[in-house]
Amino acid sequence: MAEILKIGVIGAGQMGAGIAQVCALAGLSIVLNDIAEERIEDALVQIDANMGKLIERHQIDDAARQAAMARIQATTDQQAFADCDLILEAAAENEEVKRKIFMNVCPLLRKDCMLATNTSSISITRLASVTDRPERFIGIHFMNPVPRMQLVELIRGIATEDTTFEAAKGLIKRLGKTAIVSEDFPAFIVNRILLPMINEAIYTLYEGVGTVDAIDTAMRLGANHPMGPLQLADFIGLDIVLSVMQVLHEGLADSKYRPCPLLVKYVEAGWLGRKTQRGFYDYRSGTPIPTR
Repeated sequence: MAEILKIGVIGAGQMGAGIAQVCALAGLSIVLNDIAEERIEDALVQIDANMGKLIERHQIDDAARQAAMARIQATTDQQAFADCDLILEAAAENEEVKRKIFMNVCPLLRKDCMLATNTSSISITRLASVTDRPERFIGIHFMNPVPRMQLVELIRGIATEDTTFEAAKGLIKRLGKTAIVSEDFPAFIVNRILLPMINEAIYTLYEGVGTVDAIDTAMRLGANHPMGPLQLADFIGLDIVLSVMQVLHEGLADSKYRPCPLLVKYVEAGWLGRKTQRGFYDYRSGTPIPTR
C-alpha cells in the first residue's frame, strides 16, 4: 500500500478539526469536509487559533502555522476526495449517520483509497460491511482534544488486511502519537473503562450520595484525576456519553452498563455540557456553576 500523503476528513466538529490540525502540522495534505459551510469556517478559525497558542508556547513558529493552514482545503463538496489516500470519518457518534456517509463516499474514491472511522464505540466490522472495501477499512480513534492527547486506538474489523493496519500504524507514528490496538468490542478500551466510571458518578449524583462539586472534588483530590468525572462528562458532551453507554448496554447485554436516568434526562433537556452552555455545570456566566 502506498504511503498516506493526502487525507480527507469528514466532519468539521471538534474532533475533525483537531485531526485536520495535527495531520497538517505533520506535513500531510488535508481535505476538510462538512455538510455545513459555517462549521467548516468555524473549524478553520479554531485550528488557526489553536496553532497561535502553540506559537505562544514556542512549540511551532509562524511559518509552520502558515504552511499547515495552506495544506488544509476546506469544502462541502466530497468530489474533492477523488485523489485522497485515506478518508477519515469524524462525524456524529450515530451508526446510521456513519453508514450513510460511507455508502455515499465510496463511489467517489480511488479503488486503493483507505477508509477509517474515528468512532469511539461502534463496531468497525459493521461499518466496514456497508463499504466496497472492508479489507481497507479500520478504526482510528483519536482522543479528545486531538492536538493534546497522545493516545490513538487502532481497531481492526474482521476483514481488515495487514497492509491497511500497517499503513494506519505508520500514520500514527508520523503524527508523533502512540498507538494501542483494541479488539472490535463495544467502546474498545478507553471508553469501555472511562464511560462506565462517568456513568457511575452520575448515579452517585442521582442517588444523592454527593453533590456535583463533592463528586468532582473527591475524584480530583482523592484519585488524583486531572478533571472530575462530571466536569469531564460536560467536556465530552452528555449526548456522546449517553450514546456510548447505550452501545455498551446493547452490545454487551449487561445491566451494569445501563445509562443513568439522570443522564437521559439531561440529554432530553438539551443540557449537553459545554457545547450547549449547560450540563452538570452552568457555563453561561463564564464561571462554571454546579446545576445540582
